[in-house]
Amino acid sequence: MHWQQTILAIGQVVFIIALLPSVFSNDKPEIWTSIITGSVALSIAITYTTMSLPVAAVSAFFNFVFWAILATQKHRQMRTKKARVTGKQVR
Repeated sequence: MHWQQTILAIGQVVFIIALLPSVFSNDKPEIWTSIITGSVALSIAITYTTMSLPVAAVSAFFNFVFWAILATQKHRQMRTKKARVTGKQVR
């Protein structure tokens, strides 16, 4: 493994660790922030794959996964809030 791949993977892991407080708290980033950042992380993972950097690709993919989790959580929060306002039940 090249040293560059190690540095890229460590950077992605640091980003994932930085996301953990948001995943486990009630405060979520805006949904479009999560969608756009997750899309960029996925494109980076694909790029690393084409460059034969599998460890960096996997870590970037997990970065995408955490942003997707945040987007899903924010979407559910927004649905729940809207249901409270309109009085409809959320499933």
